[in-house]
Amino acid sequence: MIRAARLADWFLPLARRLLYLWVRSAVFPENAQALRFDPTKPVCYVLQDRHLSNLLVLVEESRRGDWPRAEAPLVVGGLHHPRSFFFLDRDRRAAGATGDHRAHSALLASLIRQTLADPQVEVQLLPVVILWGRSPGKQDSIVKALFAEAWRPPGAWRQLLAIVLHGRQVLVRYNPPILLRDLMLGGLDEVQARRKLSRVLRVHFRRQRQMAIGPDLSHRNTQVDAVLAGERVRAAIASEAATQGISPGKARARAASFAREIASDYSHGAVRALELFLTWLWKRLYDSIEAHNFETLSRIAPGQEIVYVPCHRSHIDYLLLSYLIRRNGLTPPHIAAGANLNLPIVGALLRRCGAFFLRRSFKGEPLYAAVFDEYLHLMLARGFPLEYFIEGGRSRSGRMLMPKGGILGMTIHSFIREHSRPLVFVPVYIGYEKLLEGRSHVGELAGKAKQRESLWGILKSVRSIKREFGRVHVSLGEPLSLAGFLDAQHSGWRDRADECSAPWSRAVTRLAAAELAQRINAAAVLNPVNLVALALLATPRRTADEHGLRRMIAHYQALFADAPYASTSIACELDAQQVVAYAERLGVVERFTDPLGDLIRVSEERAQRLAYFRNNVLHVFALPAVIACLLSQNRRLGGDRVRQAVSGIYALLRAELFLHWPPAELATACEAVVRVLIARGLLLPCGPSGGLAAPEPSSPQSTDLRLLGESVRPLLERYFLSLALLEEHGSGRLTRQVLEEHCHRLGVRLALLHEVNSREFAEKGSFSAAITALIEADFLSEDERGLLHFDHRLTTPLADAELLLSAEARQTIRRMAAGAGIAESAAQPPVPAP
Repeated sequence: MIRAARLADWFLPLARRLLYLWVRSAVFPENAQALRFDPTKPVCYVLQDRHLSNLLVLVEESRRGDWPRAEAPLVVGGLHHPRSFFFLDRDRRAAGATGDHRAHSALLASLIRQTLADPQVEVQLLPVVILWGRSPGKQDSIVKALFAEAWRPPGAWRQLLAIVLHGRQVLVRYNPPILLRDLMLGGLDEVQARRKLSRVLRVHFRRQRQMAIGPDLSHRNTQVDAVLAGERVRAAIASEAATQGISPGKARARAASFAREIASDYSHGAVRALELFLTWLWKRLYDSIEAHNFETLSRIAPGQEIVYVPCHRSHIDYLLLSYLIRRNGLTPPHIAAGANLNLPIVGALLRRCGAFFLRRSFKGEPLYAAVFDEYLHLMLARGFPLEYFIEGGRSRSGRMLMPKGGILGMTIHSFIREHSRPLVFVPVYIGYEKLLEGRSHVGELAGKAKQRESLWGILKSVRSIKREFGRVHVSLGEPLSLAGFLDAQHSGWRDRADECSAPWSRAVTRLAAAELAQRINAAAVLNPVNLVALALLATPRRTADEHGLRRMIAHYQALFADAPYASTSIACELDAQQVVAYAERLGVVERFTDPLGDLIRVSEERAQRLAYFRNNVLHVFALPAVIACLLSQNRRLGGDRVRQAVSGIYALLRAELFLHWPPAELATACEAVVRVLIARGLLLPCGPSGGLAAPEPSSPQSTDLRLLGESVRPLLERYFLSLALLEEHGSGRLTRQVLEEHCHRLGVRLALLHEVNSREFAEKGSFSAAITALIEADFLSEDERGLLHFDHRLTTPLADAELLLSAEARQTIRRMAAGAGIAESAAQPPVPAP
């Protein structure tokens, strides 16, 4: 003891002087009189974390001002204590991990005993907060932000880095003294008094830290235990122990492991560091980032739970949306990320920025499913904003994918279970002009295996970044109040908390998914690359003369302006000439000079990537394209026949492209489109009953009408091929899997026979979406054996699709479907009747 005292006599002064060769501090308040403590009563300083650097700062600052010396002996009731300070948490990291705060200071215990034993003892406890560096939100360096003050207790190495990085900006805050005796009232014994005092001091330090760096949003430290305490998780733990033949303790440990695998570990410093990095990245990557309709968020009342639901085009999506939300002064959402992104270093950083991870499938892991469900419920109940992708994965074709019911269903079930806080979904459309993953998307559509994410792949991408990706648009759609939606779909939902797996609940989830997909599409932003892709890919050889290209772009812009798709859609501000020049600058197209007029073309390789951006807005122009296709193939039709054919094919397109008009509004939308086409000279009114006619075949307008319909032709051919195969085989003869396989094989053949400027035409996923659309429109049904059934109603979409296609395409598809039916009959015995 004597040797330790002698060591402290020379070591502490030396360490303090060495530290203050670097450290500069700001002290609040500057003098002791401002706190109004009693100089006649002994003062004991309280520090939260046991770090030598904090102690040295306290000792130095108490010596510089008119404060009692921290290193001086403390005399209380005749007893001499060797120092006038103690640490509240001897090791807060261990306490945070175990939930055990019993490592109390011996000096604290002694002071409590003396106060309880002697009514004359009066001790003033003076909490001191020492913060290394400014709050994370004020940092202007990525490294400094990463190592700024945080809620996670720092280890020795992290504290050393904090000294190096933030030593010139140390904040020392003395807080008003706490009379120890005032906390002893109520007949407390020593243990109760120690617990009460520790709790009061921790709350005090917590409030001071929250004022300085913001609230503690760390789920890993504060909410894993709450997840494990959930009733459903406890039941799942008991079931796991019984089914696996393990002890309840091992089952609980497994559940805790799942919770830590899932949970985010939010850090204000990491979020600020990411914000600084992304600011640098966006400047290198994009010309600009355009935010649209963000005033929508101001209409959402405070206190409501917000779930952001963006479309999924790129890995950039979640970084971009969170960045814009933070830049608009709102709390960044916690993001559901696939476990494939939980990579070394990157996964830890994403987790600290609010990401929580989930596996692609919960199949065979009921305990994992219960833990994830409870974690999601906990975040929703406590009001943390969330973000997830209802498509389940990135779209490789550029179109909105069929939504998955998984995490959306869990959100709806959580709200049904506890709905005291209103919940609002905010749909988000994200539109790019070029994609970082453009090459890999094209390769995957061509049949290549999906590339696995890796740290090396990310590093290679960052290393090769150039500012050649144009602008990116983020547009918020019309919010969807979940309570209002549930009231409209199932009025008794508030009394059905125990029926989350009932058929009505699953049906509501499917309807909500479709509604959100429609609202995402309704927020589409039309950019120059979309326009060039629509116009140029419709030409036979992906080449057009410049005047013709500008004319087609002007047609699309007129349709967008005068027959708008939705009030939340955003137009392109450039005129047709500027659009072409912009696409040239971006390297999307190339120009060939010719004496008869310049030609604009796109290469085969770039055409496949350009198809992606056409598909982004295909839904916006689907209705004009159907009308154009109908009249360019039939030349003249009565008004009733036009409306009937459009209505019939719309039922299929609505399910696949998530078109937002309900059937009752379709006629009005068609009238608006027809008025624009007539005004542009692409259609001619014919007769008093609303009949329509195409322009003369030799006119430029006739060519433009045909090109306008080309964008939707691949979809119509897919439908006709699927319908023709069903008709050829008959009801109840094919399973969905077999039909998709047939469609895929014949689609590949059809793409070779008829030039199709899109690789996704023959993709199984495209035919799967077409078959799903037939089922959603009630033209098909699937029995318990997986066989597809239909009746005479299938002839209606078949006839409508046939009306929209050329005679050559119809004959080819009919011949191929008949050939497939003969080959199938020869290869397999017929399916027995049920």
